[in-house]
Amino acid sequence: MTVLRAILALLALIGLALAPARAQTPHMTAKLVAESPAPAPGSTTSVALTMTPDKGSHGYWLNGGDAGFGLEVEWNLPEGVTVAPFRYPVPEALTLFGMMNHAYEHPYALLADVQVDRSIAPGTDLTLTGLARWLVCSDKLCVPEKAVISVAMKAGDGKIGAASRTQFDQWRARLPQPLDRPGTWERKGEILRFAVPLPEGTALDAPHLFLETQNVADYAAPQRFSRNGDWIVIETRAKGDAAGPVAALVKSGDGRGLTVDFNPGTVPAAGEPIAMRGSGIDMALFWTALGGAILGGLILNLMPCVFPILSLKALSLARSGGDARDAKVEALAYTAGAVVTALLLGGALLALRAAGEQVGWAFQLQHPVSVFILMLLAVAITLNLAGAYELPSFGGGQKLASQGGAAGGFWTGALAAFVATPCSGPLLGAALGATLVLPAWAALPVFGGLGLGLALPFLAVGFVPGLRNRLPKPGPWMATFRKWMAVPMGLTAVALGWLLTQQVEGLRWGDLISALAASVGFVGLYRHWMKGPDRGHVGKLLLLVPLVAVGALAYQVGTATPSAASAEVRGDTFTPEALAKARASGKPVFVYFTADWCLSCKANEAGAINREAVQAAFDKAGVLTLVGDWTNGDPVITRTLAEHGRNSVPLYLWYKPDAAEPEILPQILTPGLLTGKAGG
Repeated sequence: MTVLRAILALLALIGLALAPARAQTPHMTAKLVAESPAPAPGSTTSVALTMTPDKGSHGYWLNGGDAGFGLEVEWNLPEGVTVAPFRYPVPEALTLFGMMNHAYEHPYALLADVQVDRSIAPGTDLTLTGLARWLVCSDKLCVPEKAVISVAMKAGDGKIGAASRTQFDQWRARLPQPLDRPGTWERKGEILRFAVPLPEGTALDAPHLFLETQNVADYAAPQRFSRNGDWIVIETRAKGDAAGPVAALVKSGDGRGLTVDFNPGTVPAAGEPIAMRGSGIDMALFWTALGGAILGGLILNLMPCVFPILSLKALSLARSGGDARDAKVEALAYTAGAVVTALLLGGALLALRAAGEQVGWAFQLQHPVSVFILMLLAVAITLNLAGAYELPSFGGGQKLASQGGAAGGFWTGALAAFVATPCSGPLLGAALGATLVLPAWAALPVFGGLGLGLALPFLAVGFVPGLRNRLPKPGPWMATFRKWMAVPMGLTAVALGWLLTQQVEGLRWGDLISALAASVGFVGLYRHWMKGPDRGHVGKLLLLVPLVAVGALAYQVGTATPSAASAEVRGDTFTPEALAKARASGKPVFVYFTADWCLSCKANEAGAINREAVQAAFDKAGVLTLVGDWTNGDPVITRTLAEHGRNSVPLYLWYKPDAAEPEILPQILTPGLLTGKAGG
């Protein structure tokens, strides 16, 4: 086998040397792309080299493994421009003929930083050109290839287009994140042992160790992963005599990984084995996640983000009165609506993740169009509760009485799940985080459990006569009660409008008020048209006027530039680099991840983080605060949440100066908790 590997490597090198004289059809297409076509002098921009292998072929990581090698570029750069080495996405472990390949069997992109000197004059041609060489292989042959890569740039204002920013964010999301603390490694005879400092809550799915440093390990040898407290211990077979620091990448899941620097040192004893792909799922994790989702959904009924829809629940409960059959039907319909909606949201999240998107729970509220639609829905429900018009699900005649309860219950449950699930309460964050490592068939029941937990109180009232008999009897008071319940729903519409102004750059309250006025106008015209004697084409055309106005604003919301992260925060903006710099200062670091649509996040900020006593304690202790704003979605924040076993906000991390890993704080904060941390 050793001789075979040497022969293959020698043939590849000979082929590479002869490549300039050979004409051949490339098996890999390379293209250089600039994030900004007009980088500003004195700034740093990024370029991406996209690599697209033919079907059945693959390219290689920085260290290709037993028989491959990474990409090399000879740059021809303008004066005053420097290009950093390319950064590679997380590779896959591919075994062919007993040899381990660190490879990519799908299109991938390498990213590099480009530094433009401050002395460059605006308008200067900054076109980048280089000769790239790489190896592309299939299960039948390996072909060394080369191509001239080039991208046109000109010194300018550094502006980045929305589409380009989105594409580069997606590529950056596939890059491994640097671990801010080094690991240790040791060689004991023929066994190599590595220790990675990762807190117990960190999720790992089918992990693999990719070594950048060569002559250390047998790449094709089995790797054993285990957990010993806050350490991941990796054991494999040694091969080579390299000594000193070792650079590596630890794959933690599909498309996710951490770059780690290992220093020679003592490695802890092996601990609890970590399940590898193909060994089935961790059933203890599944049942724990399912139970946590049900209990978390139940507790979510008490969280601030659920309060706006409590009016709908209360009205629905009162409407069922004491009739056992009606109460059971509505309770089951409400439960079905909550569970189905949670499953649909969870299924969409899993599908987006499978497609390579870096998204987390409540992703729907990171898109302004979704928030806009939800705002219009809240306005419609507010007008209905106030008595402006009737919907079949809230009454509407004897004809619909038998099915109105079920329909109303289902859609109320669906709305509850859609609005109430953006914020994660106690137990829910860890439960949803488990879906990152569970297969889809096991993750979906966890999402369904959330909807079931949210519906449990209503389900209990429907099926427990003692609880149902305590409800007030139906009567005239219900009309007044319904009008009062329009108040919290109206406040919900206002809150969603405020969220839109935070998400969309240049959107004014006047635009929203115009859209709301058009919605109210549509309701009035519709009511008049339904009651009027003439329901002809003129009436239908009049109905189109407010709909066109609302559609125009929806188009504006959907195509507008997203706003930057909120500036009203107590701390600096979170980035992995900012965290590493703060950790290096030797001071305590408090990191919190929030979003404008997360009411429990805002409650914690108003009730704890932004309190004067807390800020005074932080100032006295020298605490550095970093804030990650997830309002419009951020692939870097999504990956950071996943590294700590979460896919939702809020998440609060406390780094002690002498601690290797952060402490994950509760999702309900108090001033005493934070001042105690600062004083401790």
